[in-house]
Amino acid sequence: MDRQRTLVVLKPDAVQRRLIGRIVARFEDRGLKIVGMKFLKLSDARAAEMYSVHEGKDFYDRLMAFITSGPVMAMVLEGPGAIEIARSMMGPTTSSEADPGTIRGDLGMARRLNLVHGSDSAASADREIPVFFGDDELVDYALDLDAWTLSDDG
Repeated sequence: MDRQRTLVVLKPDAVQRRLIGRIVARFEDRGLKIVGMKFLKLSDARAAEMYSVHEGKDFYDRLMAFITSGPVMAMVLEGPGAIEIARSMMGPTTSSEADPGTIRGDLGMARRLNLVHGSDSAASADREIPVFFGDDELVDYALDLDAWTLSDDG
């Protein structure tokens, strides 16, 4: 499977609940590599660019108010199947429907306060990553650990 990059954003509720380290560790423990990370408060313009696909939907204004209400931790993760792996680790959008073992299933309680955003496709990742990171902010590097966690034989 080809290496992919995906955007993951730890939302204001994850920051306020001091869950950054626990959530980041889960992705690293799984074998995904962090190639970019930053802590920031989203401007209205950046949030609108990020969530442009939801503009006009009934929840858009609430989403915008929430995502700009406090700081977020944005990161780009890399690995074979990174998008699918990250999405399965997060669980469904509605935390009460998420299985134990997922981030939302273990740590979330609400639909809107669902802790984390992750790109849902390669096209979304290609659109979302530049909202947060310039090419010069993403680092290509190898981990010796990859030989012990990734396999070419499927």
